[in-house]
Amino acid sequence: MRHDKLNRELSLLLLLTENKKLNVQQLCEKMELSKRTLYYYLDFFRDFGFEVEKRGTVYSIDKNSTYFTKLFRKVHFTEDEAIYIRRMLENYGGQGALVAHLKRKLDTLYDFNILADAQLREQQALNISVLYDAIKYHRNVILHHYSSPHSNSVSDRIVEPFMLMNDNREVRCYELTSKTNKTFKVARMESVELLADEWQHERQHRQMYTDIFMFSGEQQMRIKLRLGRLSANIIQEEYPLSAAYISKDNDTHWILELDVCSYIGIGRFVMGLFSDIEVLEDSGFCKYIHDKVKEMEEKIKNTP
Repeated sequence: MRHDKLNRELSLLLLLTENKKLNVQQLCEKMELSKRTLYYYLDFFRDFGFEVEKRGTVYSIDKNSTYFTKLFRKVHFTEDEAIYIRRMLENYGGQGALVAHLKRKLDTLYDFNILADAQLREQQALNISVLYDAIKYHRNVILHHYSSPHSNSVSDRIVEPFMLMNDNREVRCYELTSKTNKTFKVARMESVELLADEWQHERQHRQMYTDIFMFSGEQQMRIKLRLGRLSANIIQEEYPLSAAYISKDNDTHWILELDVCSYIGIGRFVMGLFSDIEVLEDSGFCKYIHDKVKEMEEKIKNTP
């Protein structure tokens, strides 16, 4: 049936969007596809504007593909809409939990200090445009008068920008002076100057990942858990994005397999429901849980 085919296409699309390590054979096994059918779907996705990437035998779909960008714009507010809604909430007499929740949610997604000032918004748009060109043509830039609360300083930064993030509010760069990858906020740049110098350190570029528990890092660890009904329900209620990484094992158990940037978020979940969860991978996470349990035992032992 067409519904079954559409479900398979969408499931494969989601899997490819997050894929970092599954090769062709593993993708076929996971999706129960032949290699010929998998390659057919890859061509199908390319024809519809998705950017299919290949690293060795590992295929994935770039999250910056045109379709995803259009979808993101459809489901998110424009800047003007966000400002209007925020003002409506400010003028609303009630101070209930729902109003406070909506304000926090909007404040998390949008920088209203920038959005409310037309001149600043215009400069920010120009900065993003220059950064976009630098990424496209592999050129260096100077971030003029970048304000850093971490170092409590304002300075010029010469960087190799290679990835815009978080709806163009941040840019991932390799900084030449510190020789490290850093994430810079576009709102903290006074201006951006495109240089003639091309990238010289592309091999050192490291992407920043964010897992479903909102921990970020340059490295990811693959976690595999066997969940009972209770833990499977709770993780999907607390972290809805986890649904894409859960598959049925049998009538009473489910497999959760995903990449995380830190053991802290997933560790808190596992230790809270340890009787309903079996850790299958990885060895580093098993050691983390073992050490935490031992640490808890020592604390309890020393409690008067």
